This record gives sequence, C-alpha cells and structure tokens, in this order.
Amino acid sequence: MPRMLRPEVAIARKMRRTMSLPEVILWERLRAGRAGFKVRRQHPIGPYVVDFFCRDALTVIEIDGEAHGRGDRPVRDAVRSTYLQDNGCGVIRFTAGEVLEDIEAVVTAIVSRVARPLHHSPAASGPPPRSGEDFES
Repeated sequence: MPRMLRPEVAIARKMRRTMSLPEVILWERLRAGRAGFKVRRQHPIGPYVVDFFCRDALTVIEIDGEAHGRGDRPVRDAVRSTYLQDNGCGVIRFTAGEVLEDIEAVVTAIVSRVARPLHHSPAASGPPPRSGEDFES
C-alpha cells in the first residue's frame, strides 16, 4: 500500500520541479553548502511551503515575484511571516528582480543574516550576570 504524504509535502515536491528562474539561480548559489551553510529548498513548515530554509539558523528565505505585490497577496504574506516568526523562524525576503539584478548582494545579505539569525547585538557577549554577580568597580 502506498504511503500517504502530508499535503504540504506533496506540494513541496511538486514545487521543487517547477521553481522560478530567480529561485533556480539562488539555489545554485546556496546548494550543497556553497555559501557555508546548508539550505533546503521548497521546505514545508506547518501549513506553508517556504522557498528556502536554513534549519541551523532557523531562517526562511523567500523570493517574491511580481504577484506578491498585487491583490490580497501582501496581507497573506504578512500572515505567513507572522506564523513563521511566531514559530521561531526569522524571515528574509527578496524580490525576484533583486535576485536577477544582483545575486551577489542577495547572497551576501543571506550569509550575514544566517551568521546572526536572531539579530543579536555584536556587543552582547553572553547572558547577563546572575543575581548577586555584579561587576566590581
């Protein structure tokens, strides 16, 4: 008897075969750890399938085509981003045009984000001192 897949897994598999040109270009730059970290493409998270996902940094990378600016799509994208953030994922978005025009800048931004996924301040050097462990003057 064939194994039944969750609907989002079946959709993700189909989407991997029909990626847009900007997604293919970015995938070629990120795949197999070429950027220094592992990325999954068309990865299901909850009810959504995200374009790219770096599990180690809990970072979602989305490539927004022209349709993302029309109709109710901006609201749907905001709801999706909120869901992902509420579930511990950072979300970084690029337009398809940005990927096509300057892939180097996009990859640099992704590498920077993955290196500091939660936007920790560079001045932060660990947890705050425990109660009673104040600095000596």
